[in-house]
Amino acid sequence: MKKTRQKNGAEKSFYEDIVRDVTADFDRRREARKSFELQWRLNMNFFIGNQFSEITPQGDIDDSGKAYYWQEREVFNHIAPITETRLAKLGAIKPSVNIRPATGSDDDVNTAKFASRIISSAFAKSEMSAIINEGTMWAEICGTCFYKTGWNPNKGTIAGKRENGEYIYDGDADITVCPPFEIYPDNINSPDMKNLGSLIHAKAYGLSEIKELWGVEAEPGDVNAFSADNSTAGGGLGYTASIRKIVFEKKTDSAYVIERYTAPSKETPDGVLTIVAGDKLVYHGALPFYNNFSESAFPFVRQTSVEQAGHFFGVSVIERLIPIQRAYNSVRNRKHEFLNRISMGVLAVEDGSVDTDNLEDEGLSPGKILIYRQGSRPPHMLDMSRVPGDFNYEEEKLLNEFVVISGVSEITKYSNVPASVTSGIALSLLIEQDETRLNLTARSMKGAVKNIALNIIGLYKMFAGKRRLKSIAKETDDLLLDAFCSGIISQDGIIIDGDNDMIDTPASRRSMVIDLLKMGLLSDENGRLSDRTRVKALETLGLGNWENSRDLDELHIKRAARENQKLMKEYAEAGKGDDHSLHMDEHIKYFISNGAAENDAEIKERFERHIEEHRAMREGK
Repeated sequence: MKKTRQKNGAEKSFYEDIVRDVTADFDRRREARKSFELQWRLNMNFFIGNQFSEITPQGDIDDSGKAYYWQEREVFNHIAPITETRLAKLGAIKPSVNIRPATGSDDDVNTAKFASRIISSAFAKSEMSAIINEGTMWAEICGTCFYKTGWNPNKGTIAGKRENGEYIYDGDADITVCPPFEIYPDNINSPDMKNLGSLIHAKAYGLSEIKELWGVEAEPGDVNAFSADNSTAGGGLGYTASIRKIVFEKKTDSAYVIERYTAPSKETPDGVLTIVAGDKLVYHGALPFYNNFSESAFPFVRQTSVEQAGHFFGVSVIERLIPIQRAYNSVRNRKHEFLNRISMGVLAVEDGSVDTDNLEDEGLSPGKILIYRQGSRPPHMLDMSRVPGDFNYEEEKLLNEFVVISGVSEITKYSNVPASVTSGIALSLLIEQDETRLNLTARSMKGAVKNIALNIIGLYKMFAGKRRLKSIAKETDDLLLDAFCSGIISQDGIIIDGDNDMIDTPASRRSMVIDLLKMGLLSDENGRLSDRTRVKALETLGLGNWENSRDLDELHIKRAARENQKLMKEYAEAGKGDDHSLHMDEHIKYFISNGAAENDAEIKERFERHIEEHRAMREGK
């Protein structure tokens, strides 16, 4: 990344003003976002089992404490299994997109094909499933997560070697998960990323790491980080999760690296990116990854668990479950206290009649000889009766509320069918209802995958060299590569849809194609499948890669497409080994759909002559 040199005089003062402005802006946004951050921390505590935490009036998370020493304070955590069940259900959705051409022109078709290949390659190398699962976990706990997309010149295959021995790489797209703790929008009431004027990504780095990455000696800053006594996970700003408690503490050996992204405007059509590491300015210039193909000016994609009207950050289901979890813990603990009184008893003694210290230490053990003062009333057990039925009623009611609010029923939570459900149709409806409650979250997740794909295509268009693209295209798809490189990539040329695997599964698509074949809807008037339709049907059934490498018809179609490109410039003779029927269909289709070919007399004559050659060869003339 470009580094900004600091000089003396006016230029140094200018840089210092930028650093002060960015730092002050970061402090303002951090204060405005504080209430959301407190809720996220509370959600994390409840998820890991520290469920007697609460937000204090001083703006921190603290334990509520016991009212009496004998109070039961056990945690009966239902939030964790509910969240894990939702994560397991959402994890079954594969991060894939459906890229299709916006029009029937060959350029759009070839561009869409090559874009699909780019996305498949990028998703596979980035292990997109693991990235989405990590982001979904943050979204389920905190309500929102973000994905950062950029171009990393140190990734990809090795392209060469410098004189100093360092390797040169082709570069590749880089996708990372950003928890909501790292993101600071200029307007927390913005409904989406498009309406933001600027966005800050702040992350804590160690001072040595800052020097290695940016080459500056930063001063330690006022870094707040999450930590715990028994750390089990960490990331982002340095927060860690523990089975005990998540706390907020200061770190003295780190500093924030603040990246402020400003959207393009009339004054700055390419946008502005300013990076401040501690107290040093390391970059100030145009947005390096901005491209018109992306839906946002920023290299971030937002994903929410549940959208919250009028807020930039979404809401987590955990936030809604916290009051129920508190009530459930209280009911169970009070119930156990009542059971303890019944089982162990409460002993009533007359003042001065027995040695109360001995009774308090040893209790009434079996066979104990109890000595009491002559003439006084013997100690006796108070009647505790039975546990009131209201406890059981309230417990069942709260368990039902867990299901109503979370959308996770006992079918998916416990893998158990209710005893009252005996009909297969009723069971199918219950499963469908469970999936329906998750569809809002799944839709946001698939939308995030779609926007990541949009950013990746734009990054490859901007930064990927010919060698990098050729490694994706392979030797048989030069035509697709040429269409991608020469064409103008925009959302008008291709359409990206996020597949919803909860509804549209690969099995259902294959079943639909087989049904269409059985009904004859894909056959011609003679009841036969054309070669092109057969190739497309096999591709839809998941045999596309096998077809591309082995099917002769597909090779003929690609060769005819290359001939179309050549005929636009000069004449090309028909080959004797061509499948003339396939070639004629491809040439006629291209000629009719291409307005430039039909309106140019010379191009028209070349196509007609070429098609006539195929017809003559087919008829043996």
